[in-house]
Amino acid sequence: MSETLFHKILRREIPADIVFEDEHLFAFRDIAPQAPIHVLFVPKQDFATLNDVPEDAAVVIGRLASAAARYAKEQGFAEDGYRIVMNCNGDAGQTVFQIHLHLLAGAPLGRFGTQG
Repeated sequence: MSETLFHKILRREIPADIVFEDEHLFAFRDIAPQAPIHVLFVPKQDFATLNDVPEDAAVVIGRLASAAARYAKEQGFAEDGYRIVMNCNGDAGQTVFQIHLHLLAGAPLGRFGTQG
């Protein structure tokens, strides 16, 4: 897999507002938010698209979703609601080819988009 912006953020070569990190993934605020709360959750394991995640590595997707849900609860907006989105390839709006999950919240559905 080729080097992405996310690799540079993980290595702290590019500044980002990192809000969560553990041994499996990291999360940071999107620099072009599509909602009042827009956080990207990125696995440290490399997969360009969701299509590239083999069945035996599907736990990666679960970790992303669980971390997003935990973050929503900790930040106090889980009860109001949030959206999680994963875009796969260009026609779906994926612009960085390292799988990642968008967590969007802070406004009713329909008041924000899902680019990235």
